[in-house]
Amino acid sequence: MTTRILPAAGDPDAARHISTLLSQLPAAEPGAPVPDSTTLLDTLGRLAAESIDELPEVVLVHERIGPVPALDLIREVALRFPAVGVVLVSSDAGPAVFSAAMDSGARGVIGLPLAYEELAARVQAAAQWSVGVRRHLGRGADVFTGPGGKVVTVTGAKGGVGTTFTAVQFALAAAASGRRTALVDMDLQAGDVGSYLDVQFRRSIADLAGIHDISPRVLQDAVYEDRTGLALLLAPAEGERGEEVDERAARHIVGALRSRYELVVIDCGTQVTGANAAAVEMADVAVLVTTPDVVCVRAAKRLVRMWERLQVRKAEDTAMVVNRWSKHTEIQPSLIEKITKTRATRTPVPAAFKELQAVVDAGRVQDLDNRSSVKQALWTLAGELGLLTPPSAAEPEAAAAGTPGAALAIRAAGPVARLRRGREG
Repeated sequence: MTTRILPAAGDPDAARHISTLLSQLPAAEPGAPVPDSTTLLDTLGRLAAESIDELPEVVLVHERIGPVPALDLIREVALRFPAVGVVLVSSDAGPAVFSAAMDSGARGVIGLPLAYEELAARVQAAAQWSVGVRRHLGRGADVFTGPGGKVVTVTGAKGGVGTTFTAVQFALAAAASGRRTALVDMDLQAGDVGSYLDVQFRRSIADLAGIHDISPRVLQDAVYEDRTGLALLLAPAEGERGEEVDERAARHIVGALRSRYELVVIDCGTQVTGANAAAVEMADVAVLVTTPDVVCVRAAKRLVRMWERLQVRKAEDTAMVVNRWSKHTEIQPSLIEKITKTRATRTPVPAAFKELQAVVDAGRVQDLDNRSSVKQALWTLAGELGLLTPPSAAEPEAAAAGTPGAALAIRAAGPVARLRRGREG
């Protein structure tokens, strides 16, 4: 059996040395080294999208990989690609590091400097484990095997720009289109997702903060299954508990959610914390909400510059949503795009608060009328950002299903469908 091995090392010298030794292993097929965590996850995701059989049996993670720390990266690979055997390459192979690596999901630890015999033994053991898992999955076990769901974060340039409302509508649109969707409130001290949806629940994201191995059962206990079809992970009712959710906890929680849901929408609020910065870094789509006024645009520019300095996200990889827009506004989306260096979305959200006031005051934003211009814009934006199941696939399936839930999904998708037909006409 040929063993496919993908090394991940940020140090070019270490990468060359690892590749040289791997090429000497019998029946080994080493891939080209990947230089960072983002490239590794993207590569594995692309291969898994084709087939589980396309994934390498073994991934070697060097201790100096970045920007995601090695142990956090191992945990995410183990969650998203459970059929891959991950091995840590570390200068410290002592009991503490070994235990931490095993807790993160590694199948072994190789000490530096590399020795051929140890490398061969660890790779062989990880490969055998991987083959066994794939054989098990091939018998139809109910285990997640895909590249992971899509994660989208929604962050506000400043308070009061409509961040939570935008995140909630994105999630509702995705759920109505047929996607299994989780909505996470990571505005840890002042989260209002529960208030917007009239939900009270004893569990919160803080209850997952100290858990290193978030099993499906543990996740299920912390999540509230709402009548809207959304799985809600709320912010703690006691704001001080938000400090329990640090960067490491956020990575574990987002990774666990990604492995269980097709789409994870995260309301990151407006304050930069270690937790929501980690979420933005992990996101497939990072949305920044602003309004077309000088103070807010300056705040948006300041935030994206901070993300760049902290190596969280590049400005050009950020989608800018302009809320409360009108054609008479002096500051237009094109100008905001130029100032912030972000990518302005094609669909601005109109200034029509009167449409929203009743449902916001009642804490029932899920009841917003389909004729609302704000809802139509936000649901169209959800489609523009790739958050919806394509109507060409979703609507016929729902119609064939003939269930009340399926019919609701078709009716709820009405604003998007009407806008699309209007543009085509």
